[in-house]
Amino acid sequence: MTTQLTAPANPVLRVAPAAPADAAAYFRASLVFHADVSDVAAALDAEGDPGFVVLDSRSTASWDQGHVPGALHLPTALIAEQAEQLLDKSVPVVTYCWGPGCNGATRAALALAELGFQVKEMLGGFEYWVREGFAFETWEGAEKRAADPLTAPVDSEDCGC
Repeated sequence: MTTQLTAPANPVLRVAPAAPADAAAYFRASLVFHADVSDVAAALDAEGDPGFVVLDSRSTASWDQGHVPGALHLPTALIAEQAEQLLDKSVPVVTYCWGPGCNGATRAALALAELGFQVKEMLGGFEYWVREGFAFETWEGAEKRAADPLTAPVDSEDCGC
């Protein structure tokens, strides 16, 4: 007699959801480590000091191609030797790189955390900054593209999340 193993019919529930307290702890921890593009943009656009510095961890060629206005450029490879001269450890740092397919911002955040900086990673990186329609700077000057309707609301400033 052979026994046939079958997966549950519902792939979403193949692994049961976490207990609510465990889920709350996980999602709270995620927010401790991450900020999204629209929240960073809103904080930078508000009057006064946003309370953090934005750090672009990409190469100089990438920086020249486009970067978040007001961001500090410090490639990941230079963080160990230059971060303590350029950044204040009492001010949180928000790192970004190209986009969700790149872990450069994660590597930069790790390097900064190992040096004693408070750090968050900006989810979506430069790609989603541009795709959500926020202004950016290039070596030629300021630019802005229309928001991609798959990444940002087209008729509202706020997505409601």
